[in-house]
Amino acid sequence: MPIYDYKAIQTTGKATKGMVEAENVKAARLKLKKQGLMVTDINEKNSAKPGAGGGGMPFVGNRVSGKDIAMMTRQLASLVKANIPLVEAISALVEQIEIPSLKVVLNKVRDDVNEGSSLAKALVQHPKIFDSIFVNMVEAGESSGTLGLVLIKLADLKEAQMRLRSKVISGMTYPGIMAFISATLVLAIFTFVIPKLAKVFESMNKPMPATTVFLMNISDFILSYWYLLAGASFMALVMFQRYIRTTDGRYKWDGFKLSAPLFGPMLRMVAVTRFASTMSTLLASGVPIIAAMTISRNLVGNVRIEAAIDNAKANITEGQSIAEPLKRSGEFPPLMIHMIAIGEKTGELPGMLKNISETYEEQVNVRIEGMTALIEPMMIVVMGGIVGFVVMSIMVPLMDVSSISK
Repeated sequence: MPIYDYKAIQTTGKATKGMVEAENVKAARLKLKKQGLMVTDINEKNSAKPGAGGGGMPFVGNRVSGKDIAMMTRQLASLVKANIPLVEAISALVEQIEIPSLKVVLNKVRDDVNEGSSLAKALVQHPKIFDSIFVNMVEAGESSGTLGLVLIKLADLKEAQMRLRSKVISGMTYPGIMAFISATLVLAIFTFVIPKLAKVFESMNKPMPATTVFLMNISDFILSYWYLLAGASFMALVMFQRYIRTTDGRYKWDGFKLSAPLFGPMLRMVAVTRFASTMSTLLASGVPIIAAMTISRNLVGNVRIEAAIDNAKANITEGQSIAEPLKRSGEFPPLMIHMIAIGEKTGELPGMLKNISETYEEQVNVRIEGMTALIEPMMIVVMGGIVGFVVMSIMVPLMDVSSISK
């Protein structure tokens, strides 16, 4: 049934608004009237409108997160496994879900399924919410008669992706905050502190130490040409963004990220974990291996590793193995190559890929903890060195003034 947004006035005279589900506008008005509400405005929500899956989501409260999708999927899996008809199961979800945009989309999905469409075809109409992994796994589950089991695996995959993303974000947040604070403090010193002290130094009428002169020149340059610095920084950022959007630029930038001393190994592990976990879930759900590799490739996020996967996919099409081209690319860890080769020989590739994803997910966690523990003292040392240099450059002339006054 359609869902309507409404604005109304309560019996107390207080204005209110919300959503109501009804067969048509007349039924919606009658439903609200029975609740003691006088409707002033009512409009049908549409999944094609922003916030529903066909477009953007303008309100934060309408956003559908990966956590929301995982929870909804697990609930649907429980209902399907309990042999509840699919339309009734989706109806139960519509009634209990509180996120407006997801409620509208599920309502449309239910209507499509009720009209004879498969669940996969109904979901594919809302790519902003249900990605290609979701749709392909549901399609495989429907064709094999194991939709409930596939939905559980899909919920596990979504939760694993959210877990990995959360770990990466938490590992990057602290260094980012420290770098921002450090840069802000240094800029404040050069913008506000040093210019005031420069007037004192100039009134001394005596030669300044080279470090003090250096700091004063930097401060003067920042104050005099801040607009040029800001413009140059903005232009450099725009040019860099344009460069990495090109094929050659993206390839080189992704290669640089993988070879970076501190973050490179972690980024490679994250890509490997995404590829292995997605491949494992898709293959175990009955998705053909070529389709599974195509979908998993799109989640890696690095063109160099994507190229290696494309090469391996071409080899499979010609009847060869996966492990050998992945090994030749040099982009995948030897342990992963060895485990994939064993999985191919024993016919247990999905299970082996799952072991790989679990192994590297744990290594990502350990790497993030180690990186955070290493970055913290490094940031303190660097910041301490900068501040110490500035303080000494300022204190030496001030100490001279103090000694002269005595």
